[in-house]
Amino acid sequence: MSSTRAVVGLSVTHRRYVPHSHAHYGGSLVDGAYGLGMFGDVATELCVRADGDEGLFAGYSQVAFTAPVQAGDVIEATATVVRVGTRSREIDFEARVVCRAAPDRGPSAADVLDPPLIVTTARGTVVVPPQSPDSE
Repeated sequence: MSSTRAVVGLSVTHRRYVPHSHAHYGGSLVDGAYGLGMFGDVATELCVRADGDEGLFAGYSQVAFTAPVQAGDVIEATATVVRVGTRSREIDFEARVVCRAAPDRGPSAADVLDPPLIVTTARGTVVVPPQSPDSE
């Protein structure tokens, strides 16, 4: 198997519909953990693509919730490698609402948001196993 190496700038994006079953608060609001869960998923794929391993999330150094997530949103989460250490990868995350329900126009009406609405940003660190000598 050929060696894989994390590189600064490598990026992965996932998109997901936010179901109404995830609304926990008035106004169909969804908790901030929904976006953090997506960050874990994109970090996992990023580690697989960069290092051939799912890696382990070590922690966040910064998280900001900048706008609400609502049931009926289509949200995308992007993870981008910003620093590569021997076994650690520092990653910037951004979650954006790209479509939002428009219940005032009808029960299934929705709009594409252009530009998307940034709802969560974060910086985190993942750790991957050391590269084996025979993979170099």
